[in-house]
Amino acid sequence: MMNAPFIHESSYVDDDVVIGQGTKVWHFCHIQRGARIGENCSFGQNVNVGNNVHIGNGVRVQNNVSIYEGVEIEDNVFCGPSCVFTNVNTPRAHFPTHGVYAKTLIKEGASLGANSTVVCGHTVGRSALIAAGAVVTHNVPDFALMAGVPAKRIGWVCECGKRLDDSFICSCGRKYRMDESGFLHKDAE
Repeated sequence: MMNAPFIHESSYVDDDVVIGQGTKVWHFCHIQRGARIGENCSFGQNVNVGNNVHIGNGVRVQNNVSIYEGVEIEDNVFCGPSCVFTNVNTPRAHFPTHGVYAKTLIKEGASLGANSTVVCGHTVGRSALIAAGAVVTHNVPDFALMAGVPAKRIGWVCECGKRLDDSFICSCGRKYRMDESGFLHKDAE
């Protein structure tokens, strides 16, 4: 039996919002109209979830993160403290976009380190790991370890988060292979 969502009394949840069972929304959060949040998520202090944002199950969003309209987050993603999303490539106060936002997709199991930035219009691949402070300015492949400004691939990581060596066999037992295009794929278990 699942628990009902927990919403701290200092947080605001607008109308037309769906929050899944077992999800916790902590202090000073704002969940805006049309947001869809899955089960067993956790939103730390001072998180803003924008209008019409879709967030999967098991997502962990740490303190001081704003997830703007145009961002979609799949299951089991980790958003570190103060990580940043954008939703307009050329923002101007005097030329509003009127709801036209560049789509950003964070795929299942990815982790975004503290103070990292994902510039809008890009996809962060499945189980990718974005280092603290990195700035993502292009699509990130599955299992990529990205660091720097702008972020560059500095290695590969296992689904469990450990860095892989050249054998592509993790100490946890998972195995990977490189395809002819230079992308990493997990072998069947």
